[in-house]
Amino acid sequence: MDPGRILDSIQSPEQLRELDEAALSKLASEIRAELIGTVARTGGHLAPNLGVVELTLGIHRALDCPRDKIIWDVGHQSYVHKLVTGRAERFGTLRQYGGVCGFPKRSESPYDSFDTGHASNSLSIALGLAAAREAARGDECIVAVIGDGSMTGGMAFEALNHIGHLGMPLVIVLNDNEMSIAENVGALASYLARVRLDPRYNRLRDDVESALARTRLGAAMVAAGEAAKESVKQLLVPGMLFEELGLKYVGPIDGHNVAAVQSAVTRARQVDGPVIIHAVTRKGSGYEHAEAKPDAFHGIGPFSVETGKANGGGSEVLSYTEVFSNALVTEARHDERIVAITAAMPAGTGLDRFAELYPERFFDVGIAEQHAVGLAAGLALGGRRPVVAIYSTFLQRAYDQVIMDVALQNLPVVFCIDRAGLVGEDGPTHHGVFDLSYLRAVPNLMVMAPSSERELVNALHTALAAGGPVAIRYPRGGGIGAPVPEHPVVLEAGRGQILREGDDVALLAVGRMVAMAETAAEMLDADGVSATVIDMRWVKPIDLELISEAARGHRLLVTLEENTGLGGFGAAVLEALADLGSEASVLRLAIPDCFVTHGVTGKLMAEVGLTPEGIRGAVLGRLLEVPGTTARKDSGYDANPSRRRPG
Repeated sequence: MDPGRILDSIQSPEQLRELDEAALSKLASEIRAELIGTVARTGGHLAPNLGVVELTLGIHRALDCPRDKIIWDVGHQSYVHKLVTGRAERFGTLRQYGGVCGFPKRSESPYDSFDTGHASNSLSIALGLAAAREAARGDECIVAVIGDGSMTGGMAFEALNHIGHLGMPLVIVLNDNEMSIAENVGALASYLARVRLDPRYNRLRDDVESALARTRLGAAMVAAGEAAKESVKQLLVPGMLFEELGLKYVGPIDGHNVAAVQSAVTRARQVDGPVIIHAVTRKGSGYEHAEAKPDAFHGIGPFSVETGKANGGGSEVLSYTEVFSNALVTEARHDERIVAITAAMPAGTGLDRFAELYPERFFDVGIAEQHAVGLAAGLALGGRRPVVAIYSTFLQRAYDQVIMDVALQNLPVVFCIDRAGLVGEDGPTHHGVFDLSYLRAVPNLMVMAPSSERELVNALHTALAAGGPVAIRYPRGGGIGAPVPEHPVVLEAGRGQILREGDDVALLAVGRMVAMAETAAEMLDADGVSATVIDMRWVKPIDLELISEAARGHRLLVTLEENTGLGGFGAAVLEALADLGSEASVLRLAIPDCFVTHGVTGKLMAEVGLTPEGIRGAVLGRLLEVPGTTARKDSGYDANPSRRRPG
């Protein structure tokens, strides 16, 4: 700890009000150094936080937190907030198991008002808090900090509509950095750009009303009525979109000026109604590499501070995202009907390469997952073959559209669900552990969980050839090194494959758990337990014949999935066995019924028992409770060699 460092003396935001301009400037520099140094070691969201240093300091100087409340939209820009609310000493544990969370977390600090991690909901939460305050006759200030990227989400506009209708005191800070993760798209982004770049805004914002009154034209308009005056204001005054919705607009202001931010928030909290403060910031501010490539430094792993380059050499094994990206480009080359859709994440989902090669067939809808799926439905109706690439945790936001707009119409839309399963340091708001459960219940929708790069390429080819909706889920990170087929094949629906044959236990797995099952089978073999390993491939439709054969030929069936144990793959196997009238013993290994914390993925997998060692231990423990061996080799289990993996 540096005794001369101001940051080390800040235990609460109240102390920020004691600092003069020079001390605040020094503190901002210290915070930036802390952000860069820590994220270089731990990984995390660097560029968004570098862009809100002064903004955060100004907001806190104007408020009395935790009595006053701040809701951070998404929450990936809350590191500065954490540093000035008593967590600077522990900040080095950022995103580590048992350490400081990378997002606001109520259980971590009374200064964190809401557990966030998804976009566009802050205005709704803030309005709810404001309504509760009014009911309790309180006077605390409620502030929502939302980025211009999050403002593209429909939920934000729904909330704005209601905020203007109710007219309750509420402060919205619009952090306008022209970015979400990638560059913002859409009409709202263009509107904000016009407001930002209009050189007249400072004069017009404060003087247009009085200027009109002093002119002959203005006096005539006032005499003619307010409607005429308002129509001219709409042409001249920035922020009229928000004014028309019933919010008082302030700005644009310099979000890197602490005094300007503090003054704006102080004035806004005195208004008897909702106020939106338009603050312009620069993503990555203060670190040249992040300023030059704000999208690359939005969320980044450990890196060199000096060069800005990621630590370690690149892996020879492609990530599942890269495999999907390459496969889709290849498919699109042969089928001009294929179009691709993302919700503000072209690079994260691997669609950036598709966008570069086929810009006229690519749609980035902004942070608007519901619209992405609805758009796909319309494209499919028009004869296109839409591929919607969205992270598992974000597809949850479009569940109604998956059911009503796509599945009910039985439209040929392919959902490529990235980041399925545990995703590591981003924690419970980003783990994709519910998709098998929420998708399996949807009629007409087929669900695949490929176990390797080869299986993913074949799954995409299969899905594009299907006549209805198909979901393909795959994990974050590298594959297992399986060669990618030059000529993918169409997989038979609802048909798995046997990878290894044994006598005692059948391990039925999907996705990343297939490789875990193969390793666990080798370990069990050393324990004298012979295990069959089956890659089920499909979660829906499920391979009833293979399940029946496995049940007849083994003492124990074990289902393995990187999904919640409620309603997922294991539940599908139990339902199948019930329908078959089988009383086979079943052990289900899955994510437990809880929200898994943040940390290195391997550590989390071990924590929930989904490692080869965990599988081995669970199987051996259950075998002690299972009655003696039944007939195996003569049971007909090996009767269908076509299900065995080739080679």
